[in-house]
Parts: sequence; C-alpha cells; structure tokens
Amino acid sequence: MVEIAVMGYGVVGSGVVEVLTNHAENIAKRAKEQIDIKYILDLREFPGSPFESKFTNSFDKILNDPEVKIVVEVMGGLNPAFDYVKRCLEAGKSVVTSNKELVAAKGAQLLKIAQKNNLNFLFEASVGGGIPIIRPISQCLAANDVVEIAGILNGTTNFILTKMIREQMTFDDTLALAQKLGYAERNPAADVEGHDACRKICILSSLAYGRHVYPDQVHTEGITKITLADVEYAAVWGGVVKLIGQVKMMENGKLQIIVCPMFIPRESQLANVDDVFNGIMVRGDSTGDVVFYGKGAGKLPTASAVVADVIDCVKHFKARKYLYWEDGSKDYVEDYLLNEVAMFVRAESDDEDLAFKNINQIFGGVTRLSRKKPANGEIAFVTDVMREKEIVAKLAELEPLGVNVKNMIRIGDL
Repeated sequence: MVEIAVMGYGVVGSGVVEVLTNHAENIAKRAKEQIDIKYILDLREFPGSPFESKFTNSFDKILNDPEVKIVVEVMGGLNPAFDYVKRCLEAGKSVVTSNKELVAAKGAQLLKIAQKNNLNFLFEASVGGGIPIIRPISQCLAANDVVEIAGILNGTTNFILTKMIREQMTFDDTLALAQKLGYAERNPAADVEGHDACRKICILSSLAYGRHVYPDQVHTEGITKITLADVEYAAVWGGVVKLIGQVKMMENGKLQIIVCPMFIPRESQLANVDDVFNGIMVRGDSTGDVVFYGKGAGKLPTASAVVADVIDCVKHFKARKYLYWEDGSKDYVEDYLLNEVAMFVRAESDDEDLAFKNINQIFGGVTRLSRKKPANGEIAFVTDVMREKEIVAKLAELEPLGVNVKNMIRIGDL
C-alpha cells in the first residue's frame, strides 16, 4: 500500500479524492499497488464528510510522516504552495501538482531538487486540464525536434470569443455569462488578460526546449480590447479571432514566444476549437502537426490528469521519470517587436480616401477590409509581413496625418 496526502480540498482537490475513491480497484491494478489517502490538508473543517477523519490543518504532520510517499498539491498560487512542495521534495516525498502558476515560476528549481533526491515532480494537469500534453511532448514526441507549439490554452477566453463570433454578444455581456455559468472567476483578470495562457505556454516551452521560460519574459495581451467590429472583420478576412499562446525556436537559439489575440484562418485546425475547449498544436520536424483537443479545465478532467501522475509516481519509485529542464536566462527570449508578422489594424479617420492614400504610401500597399455597417470614419486593413517594430513605427507616422488606431491584432500563420 502507498500512502499519499492531498493538499487542498477545493474543486480539483475534492475531484482527486473522488476519483481515487471511486476508481480505487482499477487504479490499484494499474499502479500495481493500493493507493490510500492518509491526509487531506485544508484550513476548513468538513463535519459529516466520509473523509472527515483524514482532514488536517497541519502541514508538518504530512511533512514528518515517513509513511507518506507522494504529496498531491492542488492548492494553487505560489504561497504557501512553493514552500510546501519544496520542503516535501527535500524530505524525500514525490510531488504531483496541477498548479500552473507554481510550475511556470518555479519549475526549474523544483525539478532540480527532485532530480537531486531521485524523486518525481509531475505536473500533467498544469496545462490543458484533462488533455494529455506534458507526457506526449516528453515521451511520445521525444524523437522530434519541436519546431513550434501554438494553442488555445484558456477555456474561459475561448468561450467568450465563441459567443462573440456566433451570437454577436459583446465582450462585457459574454464575460457576465461566463461568470454566471462558472467558467470565469469573480475576478477574471488571470483569464481575460492572458496570464493563465502565459503560464501554460511557459511550461510547454520549458519542456519542449529544455530551458526555463519565465512569465515576465513573455509579451502577453488578453482579449479585453476585442470588439464585435474586430470579430466581423476577422470573418471578412476569412477567419476567426482566438487567444493564442505560441512559441518557436529561432535559428539564433532564442525563443520567439507570445500570448495574444490572433486572426486564425478558417482552414486552421485551431479555428474550430470552440466554447470552453482547448486545442494545442505541436509541430514536430518528423510528425508534422499534431493537435491535442479537449476540455482544458473542470473538476474531474483535471483530477483525472492528477491521478494519472500519482499512478506514474507509484510505478517509478525506483526508476525516476526523466522530466527536467535547465534554468533560463534574461536573453533567452527574443524581443517580440523583432518578430515578423502581418497585422490587422482598425482605425478612425475623418477623410477615408486621404487616409488610405497615406497608408498605402507609408506601408507600400495594404489589404483593405470593409464590413456591412462600419462606424463613422472607421477604416480597416491588413499589412504585409514585416517586423512588428516597423509596423508600430509606420502607424506612428500615420497619427499626425489623422489616422487614429483603435486596435491591432496579429495574423496567425497556423
């Protein structure tokens, strides 16, 4: 029998306990050991719960119990999760987590401690919820050089954009609906401002390329500036708007990585990933494009991924799984303004004809877009591919000429 502890009894934590309890027999067959939950750490009390005897508010009780071989961390956040996980690994206990913020910020450090102590630090559930992605990249695609990873990594923002596209709902109205349905938090900033997707693309990048990418190195934009006008122009252009996390290795050894809304062509495999679903495309030099699709969050899908890692830990007590990356560096990520990209631009001008004359002169030609009922003075166009800093500089030249830029959205080559 293997004794484990679960730290946190929120949505995911209660799901982990539920899965381990309801599927105990099948899990034991797959792990070749019976897995028993000895402790559940939570500050709250749960009188009348069938697990009432297992609850504790003392982390030290878990840390100092030599019978506990695996600790599941599903508390979220960095404090006290980082301290608890670090101390568990130093005390000889393997750790499984779903905490994307922890892995994105401290993954290299925790993996180094796990390696030093011949333990496992596993985090399949930190990206994509129940979608298998960490294991496939580290094992199934190990024979490939990963050329690029791009994906819809946040179900909340994808739900909002889907409603805007399909039902012409405004951003504010759709966000309110997402909160009502439980898809968005009361404070939705982590989702709608792109921070959640940023943490996930950092983890995937670190895993694929072997060096830690920190969230503050990634240029991150959310979807709060997206309007129904932008959605309509995307359709006219021939695609849809999606919040994309994207990374690729450049010839100079630096990473090109970004999180932002993009126009995605309809023929892209990611264009039809809708509602709360996630889609992650991994481009390998041998396999070509492989897409992982499914619900990226939720109690039981995420709990399923956590429990799969627990089973993996049990199977690898004496043969540590190789999951590791080195520390990163300040110069590892390329300045996003040096990226080559085409850009959709929505602007305003009192003189449309003069505006486009100036735009064409400064940009050397653009693709003009129009929709059925534009606002007064509204103009829209798509630039040719060039470095983003050049686009920004050219748009700055247009400002004194009466072209007032309202929004810019990158064109995704996906």
